[in-house]
Amino acid sequence: MSGFSDIIGKIFDMTAFGSLIEEPSFLLMYLIAFGLLYLGIVKKYEPLLLVPIAFGVLIANFPGGDMGVIQANSEGLVPLADGTMVNIWDMPLHQIAHEFGIMNFIYYALIKTGLLPPIIFMGVGAMTDFGPMLRNLKLAIFGAAAQFGIFAVLFAALALGFTPQEAGSLGIIGGADGPTAIFTTIKLAPHLLGPIAIAAYSYMALVPVIIPLVVKLTCSKKELLINMKEQDKLYPDKMEIKNMRAVKIIFPIAVTTIVAIFVPTAVPLIGMLMFGNLIKEIGSDTSRLFQVASNGLMNAATIFLGLSVGATMTADAFLNAQTLGIVVGGFLAFALSITSGILMVKLFNLFSKKKINPLIGATGLSAVPMASRVCNGISTKYDPKNHVLNYCMASNISGVIGSAVAAGVLISFLG
Repeated sequence: MSGFSDIIGKIFDMTAFGSLIEEPSFLLMYLIAFGLLYLGIVKKYEPLLLVPIAFGVLIANFPGGDMGVIQANSEGLVPLADGTMVNIWDMPLHQIAHEFGIMNFIYYALIKTGLLPPIIFMGVGAMTDFGPMLRNLKLAIFGAAAQFGIFAVLFAALALGFTPQEAGSLGIIGGADGPTAIFTTIKLAPHLLGPIAIAAYSYMALVPVIIPLVVKLTCSKKELLINMKEQDKLYPDKMEIKNMRAVKIIFPIAVTTIVAIFVPTAVPLIGMLMFGNLIKEIGSDTSRLFQVASNGLMNAATIFLGLSVGATMTADAFLNAQTLGIVVGGFLAFALSITSGILMVKLFNLFSKKKINPLIGATGLSAVPMASRVCNGISTKYDPKNHVLNYCMASNISGVIGSAVAAGVLISFLG
């Protein structure tokens, strides 16, 4: 009988039930993972990002699974199984995989080294058409205005006691760009990479929720009914681009050169973004490169980044005051960026005969093209004929460039 009891005891010890009873916080993390999966699968909120992240959260929180990312402290130290503290940067990758599991191997090889963010920027550039912005260059200013949230939260975080480097990493969440947030945090506050990445990507995925909320609080129905096509007919632009293909090829080269001169630290992101766009615009001569950058390479990078970022969201790492403060601060940065873009449109409309729909200011984020699609949906809800997608894309694309430049500025001043 005792032998049977031993077998039952060993089976019970093999399962995760004992750990779940001792640490019920794991159950809360499962609920969070299920909630994120629901948003990604059922609500279709950016499923290419949210589903890998949510599944990463899920598998990271099974006791004994060894799929959670072990975050190094500010000195790069991590605990081994016996409690010994070692410097993770002195460990070869095969030892990291042996001691901490495959997810830590992926995280420290691809994310912590800063490899994936520029690769994803290259893919974004390859999938982005800069035409809407080039045809409506005046609207690009609203993408620049939306970066206000980054610096507002930076100063607020400083006042709350964060170091300048931590405050800069927290503020960059307002750019609504996960790769930019990861790249900046790696440079400034690598010990905060897990919660910053989770906050940045979660809010990117929740753009369909956050933008309508901010728009509802800041815009009137009259403003949302402004028809941009009618405004173009009343006040047509005098400048017309005759050779758009040539402009599209010159633009990424020119932007890379200008940014490299003024903000060299932004080149890893801007340079890869513009390179991806350049091989797209050249056409058939570089089509093979374009196909790899926009499909296979981009998809593989997204899978690894999503799973490993989600795996940083373990119960110990997430359920603490600092992480929750970062999540709250990230939301404020995100909301302030949207609000500042809208307010800039309102200010512009006070002095201009040609009125701008404030939804265009709300898209001054890096969440391209999702932010533009969301704002176009809001516009057509009020007037089915009022499509603002192309106008929103001008501000949206500008926001991608603006957030990368803002990241370079933060790294230059705080790094």
